[in-house]
Amino acid sequence: MKLTFLLSALLFTVYAFAQDDATTTTGSVTKTSTSTTSTDWYTAPWVWIVGAVLFILLLAAIIGGSRSTNVERSTTVVHRDIDA
Repeated sequence: MKLTFLLSALLFTVYAFAQDDATTTTGSVTKTSTSTTSTDWYTAPWVWIVGAVLFILLLAAIIGGSRSTNVERSTTVVHRDIDA
């Protein structure tokens, strides 16, 4: 079991490092892969700032909404019959 895990980890590591090389040479043919860079929406700093502000406002609304400003007081009067 340990030997199988060791060999599979070794193969995955070799495969992962093989993906890092952009230029491969096979015989006399050289292939160069080009990658295009794309900017994802979640990498922009303003998205994180807006998200944090919305989260704080939502949290404040939830916490502040649980407090009640209308305090209802009730008084219970117990009448005891002394004669009995």
